[in-house]
Amino acid sequence: MTVTVAHVGELHPGETKKFVFQCNGLELEGFVLNWAGQHHAYVNRCRHVPMSLDWVENQFFTEDGRFVQCATHGAYYLPDTGECVAGPPCGRRLHRIPLRVEGDRILGDCPASLPDD
Repeated sequence: MTVTVAHVGELHPGETKKFVFQCNGLELEGFVLNWAGQHHAYVNRCRHVPMSLDWVENQFFTEDGRFVQCATHGAYYLPDTGECVAGPPCGRRLHRIPLRVEGDRILGDCPASLPDD
C-alpha cells in the first residue's frame, strides 16, 4: 500500500522521519532519511534482533551523522544502501522501502522483502 512518507523539502540532510504503513496485511513502522540530499526509506527494524532502531524518538543517525545506528546493540548501517558494516548482522541489509516522488509528495511502497522475525 502506498503511503506519503514526507514532502519534498521537508527533510534537510541528516534529518529523519518515522511513519506507519500497511503491507500485505501487516502494520509496519518505517523511517525516511535525507542522506546528502537523497531520500532513502527502510523498515524500522534491526536485522539482528526484531527491535526498532531508534532509542530516542526519531533519532537514527550516529552522533557524527555518518551511519544509521541500532540503539539496542550498536550496529552501523550505511544510510544510502542499508547495508550493515559494523555489528552482529554484518553484511545484511535493512529492508528498503521503495520511494518515488509525485508532485510535492514522497511516496513509499511495500518493500520487496518483509521482516521475517
